[in-house]
Amino acid sequence: MATSKPTTRRANASTNSVAPVISSANSYSTTPNHSASSTSLSSMSMSESEVTSKISPTKLVDTYGNPFTIPDYTIKQIRDAIPAHCFRRSGLRGLGYVFRDMACLATVFTIYYNYVTPATVPSLALRVALWSVYGFVQGLFGTGLWVLAHECGHQSFSDSKIFNDTVGWIVHSSLLVPYFSWKISHGKHHKATGHMERDMVFVPRTREAYASKIGKFVEELSEVMEETPIFTAGHMIGQQLLGWLLYLSINTTGHNCHQKQLEGKGTGKENGMGGGVNHFTTSSPLYERKDEKLILLSDLGLLIVGSALYYIGSTFGWANLAVWYFLPYLWVNHWLVAITFLQHTDPTLPHYTPLTWTYTRGAAATIDREFGFIGRHLFHGIIETHVLHHYVSTIPFYNADEATEAIKPIMGSHYRSDTAGGPIGFLKSMWTSARTCQWVEKCEGAEGEDSGVLFFRNRNGLGLKPTVLKTQ
Repeated sequence: MATSKPTTRRANASTNSVAPVISSANSYSTTPNHSASSTSLSSMSMSESEVTSKISPTKLVDTYGNPFTIPDYTIKQIRDAIPAHCFRRSGLRGLGYVFRDMACLATVFTIYYNYVTPATVPSLALRVALWSVYGFVQGLFGTGLWVLAHECGHQSFSDSKIFNDTVGWIVHSSLLVPYFSWKISHGKHHKATGHMERDMVFVPRTREAYASKIGKFVEELSEVMEETPIFTAGHMIGQQLLGWLLYLSINTTGHNCHQKQLEGKGTGKENGMGGGVNHFTTSSPLYERKDEKLILLSDLGLLIVGSALYYIGSTFGWANLAVWYFLPYLWVNHWLVAITFLQHTDPTLPHYTPLTWTYTRGAAATIDREFGFIGRHLFHGIIETHVLHHYVSTIPFYNADEATEAIKPIMGSHYRSDTAGGPIGFLKSMWTSARTCQWVEKCEGAEGEDSGVLFFRNRNGLGLKPTVLKTQ
């Protein structure tokens, strides 16, 4: 893959204007190519043969060696830049999308139930292939419904909180999601995005944690051999199959600083099996005592849907239930994990320690991507407008594109998008991020506030080498 000298853009420290900066031979000219996005530092890719280890950072730089400055604009500037009509919500319009997605699910099921049977399709192999397509297609429509319930949780569905929560509880429960439990923890994620001790999803390992995981000393990570691609692939498959269920049940990828829970619920609790951190029990440190009735209401929704599924399995056969419901369910979980992973994991995204984190800075530690027709029409734009969503989560998805364009001049180079390759590029990014984003550490020589800005590093020879630490 050929490399070129990309044009990067950065925000002026005093005016927030965006000025182009051409990389020179003496700066970061080995940085990988830009993607289709012209407003972003993040739309870059790197093959594993392109090693930029000769770069020796002396200031804040991301994994690819691109200079980074800490955001200096305010949330007020962001909100003021968005046209007032973008904030308007229509419950009727939102409900129309819910009915549309439900109608699509019902139509596909009806067609397959009546016409993909042993009598109409005698070939077993063909029936397996057709029902596999069924699972994929229903997974797309199911993910769309999931996203609409997500809108309800953010109160961007309508002006009525009761209406939002009623629709959200019904829709999410039907997908075996504990609506209020998820809503509360997800709200905390939005309040602490990019915070190493408070964020709730895909919190990266520190250098120390990663070294402990692979049985090495932190000083050894700059010399550890490459992780085998087959190991990376195995980890990705496990993440896509089980990631959502593990997140709900043992808080996988969430922060593990539960001892700081103000009511003492986190004492002696930690992520993992038997650790007491989950989305189902009122004693979980993810919730305060005032939330406990809502946790039970979430559990009730799961109990009702679980009972309905049990009845269907008992009446029509468990194999049929597995194909009709749980095959699409696995696809929904896959898309949910993939979308969330790529929204918050990219070689150009910073994370912050409590020293440096602010809400405005953390909200910028996200990235927009592109998934074509599926992303914009079936997934309701959740992939393409996520940066805006982290700044103003009450804007409905159908106004998010316009609002995104409005905040780009304020964010300058801190707006990140990776649109190269569309849906194929999105899927390729999963591999790139899995191989490149293994742990975070501060930049070499960073001091003061800068020392609280962490970027991804890896042992696979991609991007900057890990800082070489002296043996104690």
